[in-house]
Amino acid sequence: MDYIVSVEDLCVRFGEFWAVKNVSFSVEYGQIFGFLGANGAGKTTTIRVICGLINPTSGRVTVDSEHFEKGKEDVIKAKVGYMSQKFTLYNDLSIKENLDFAAVTHGVTKKDLQRTKDELFELIQLKRAESTLVAQLPSGIKQQVALVAALIHQPKLVVLDEPTAGVSPASRASFWELIRKLTTIGKTVFVTTHYMDEAENCDIVALMRSGELIAMGSVPQLKKNTFNEQMYNVTPNTSFSDEDLDMLKSLCKVIEPCGIHYHVLLKQNADFHQVEGKVDIEEIQPSLEDVFIHLV
Repeated sequence: MDYIVSVEDLCVRFGEFWAVKNVSFSVEYGQIFGFLGANGAGKTTTIRVICGLINPTSGRVTVDSEHFEKGKEDVIKAKVGYMSQKFTLYNDLSIKENLDFAAVTHGVTKKDLQRTKDELFELIQLKRAESTLVAQLPSGIKQQVALVAALIHQPKLVVLDEPTAGVSPASRASFWELIRKLTTIGKTVFVTTHYMDEAENCDIVALMRSGELIAMGSVPQLKKNTFNEQMYNVTPNTSFSDEDLDMLKSLCKVIEPCGIHYHVLLKQNADFHQVEGKVDIEEIQPSLEDVFIHLV
């Protein structure tokens, strides 16, 4: 199998602290690869290695057939477009000035810049003049322009670190349409997110915990491997008491709050008759959020 990213036994240590420990995974060309984990799980450190920003303590990282080693950081950086979770454009510059600056930092020629901008503006359907100050743009359009800046040097791999943090649900949905479009023009997308509904759009999802990779696979595979029994959505009614909750917990081997509901797995040979009349029960399929909470 041909991979654009291959990580083998990656370790990154800062003093006595292991930020990443023995992590291995591969990303195929054209995939949307979701990288999930709580804050401090090791996601950002792994991304910094893939982007050529820090050297690993040990292990092997390959990006588009280039092996990461000291002195080849710029070769790796040329193959990767990076968009951070924090807005990275300059508010007091125009769209054009921001993109011109990004192009200069990547050594893009003026001829290539105009062609690339035309293609990317068509991709994001930009309807604002290039002379518009970035400060005047809505947050969703700012993120789209930031994506153009990350793509201005035509990288094969696009790394998006929580790209939709702080934007509206409608803008999140629009941005994920753009992510899917990127794969149709030959890009591979490596994305981190804390929104589990977004992660359902990924071809492959990897879960990190305490610097280690604990699960990886397609979303259906992760759900099947994590929960091989029937899951129920339990909704308490107005007569549900603390004693009833204790009883419900005693019947379940897994019980997770989900808004006003509970997602539960029953213990072997248990049923709901002891809380009958106190709850509404519905058979459901587990969500990726259920998988994340259970594993992480």
